Amino acid sequence: MNILFHYAAGPDLRARLTAFPGLEITVCPDTGPSFTAAMRDAEVLWHVLQPCTREIIAGAPKLRLIQKIGTGVNTIDLAAAKERGIAVCNLPGTNSRAVAELALALMLATLRRLPRFDALLRGGGWSDPALQDGIGELGGRVVGLVGYGAIPRLLAPVLVALGCRLIYTTRRPLDDALGEWRTLDALLAESDVVSLHLPLTAETESLIDAAALARMRPGAILINTARGGLVDQAALVDALRGGRLAGAGLDVFVHEPPDPSDALFTLPNVVVMPHVAWLTTGTFDRSFTLAAENCRRIAAGEALLHRVV
Repeated sequence: MNILFHYAAGPDLRARLTAFPGLEITVCPDTGPSFTAAMRDAEVLWHVLQPCTREIIAGAPKLRLIQKIGTGVNTIDLAAAKERGIAVCNLPGTNSRAVAELALALMLATLRRLPRFDALLRGGGWSDPALQDGIGELGGRVVGLVGYGAIPRLLAPVLVALGCRLIYTTRRPLDDALGEWRTLDALLAESDVVSLHLPLTAETESLIDAAALARMRPGAILINTARGGLVDQAALVDALRGGRLAGAGLDVFVHEPPDPSDALFTLPNVVVMPHVAWLTTGTFDRSFTLAAENCRRIAAGEALLHRVV
């Protein structure tokens, strides 16, 4: 089966991809002429982050399956796939542990100003009194989880073990959740750390807007490992510049890759990562195993795992 993996791959990752018997996997990191040519013969697209548009789907006459390597399918034109009868599947849970770990890392890095201390030491410095004031510990803080799916379920017990008090918001209270349920407004007002764990939909787009940021506790930090579109990025810059928020840890952005001149990158109280919360060898191993199984199933005419469309 002819599969196109639309992502960059180093030597180790390429070796993992060749380990699946019966699958011919072509790696293509860009969306240029080589990608367009490869899509003409692709039966399956292993989709990661770059948008899978109606035009891309129209240029793939043999395409039978769009397999999301991850969970969010907001970058896939689902209507176009449905019109063509192309199945779309995702892989819920395969990257949950990786994302939960990076969400925790961003909380710690933001509170402890790790990038700034790293830059200080690499630049020949040692002590900077300006960095000392306001350094915080995570233990003892109120952490608000916006959403309570697979990632927060892994993150919550770790936060409790570190001494945090947990609150969370979902459509309705959950019987098995750690922490206390709050409305979104109440969570924003009470939390020292707000961590976002929602898909990007019409309902959640710009959920954290200027009004929501104004409701956050002064001196709080915002963590986003979900989707950049959940946050009004310009309003976030204003809240960080004005001192309303003490900091932010971001793995995702409204536009990806973001403009290097974006105002976010000028702020010393922001820790950034290039949408790699999911990116671990464990995630790849779990994801590729299920993705390969779906390739076997579509070839055999069997029901697919985690079908979205």
